[in-house]
Amino acid sequence: MIEIARRRQRPGTGSLVSCLMEGGLRVRWPDLSEVLGDLPWAVVGAVATRHYMPERSTKDLDVVVLADDAPQVRQRLAGAGWVHLGELSIPGSTWRAPSGEAVRVLEGAEPWWGEALMAAQHNRDQQGLPILPLPHLVLSKLQSGRTQDVADVARVLGLADEAALTAVREIIRAHAPADLEDIEALIELGRLEMGGEQRP
Repeated sequence: MIEIARRRQRPGTGSLVSCLMEGGLRVRWPDLSEVLGDLPWAVVGAVATRHYMPERSTKDLDVVVLADDAPQVRQRLAGAGWVHLGELSIPGSTWRAPSGEAVRVLEGAEPWWGEALMAAQHNRDQQGLPILPLPHLVLSKLQSGRTQDVADVARVLGLADEAALTAVREIIRAHAPADLEDIEALIELGRLEMGGEQRP
């Protein structure tokens, strides 16, 4: 997929970022802070990407908690009136918020999740939700391997400045060194699509 895009994409073929970012956030999502209290959590997935690129449409909110905290998280959600909808094929579950939205609660077991969730507490979006820092978001999306996640990575990297790209490279080098070459290709593709613009 990366090689197909590298052969065919032309600079600036995407929409202007400044136009796509106008108007602020389109969707307000449930904030789990009151329910989870002192348990660390962060937004991942499509909703997290809106902190780094123009918001894209999605039907559910993905959050991650530490795998060790998962039993407490489940108890707190159920106690607050959230409805358990089922288990995921990866460690985690889907819940219906009292306000009606579907929320996927993923359980992060790899050692880097603790650091990532703590850093997310100081990396809030316009709504005030804790968002996974860009390097960890890129790592999590690369590990998922879905084509939409790879596309998201290209877009967020294409809009990132050099300091952010350096931080991404450091995290990938530490936790997924085999993906470093892919990261460089995705930076190239993202810059082609975004026409060299950086996030406003």
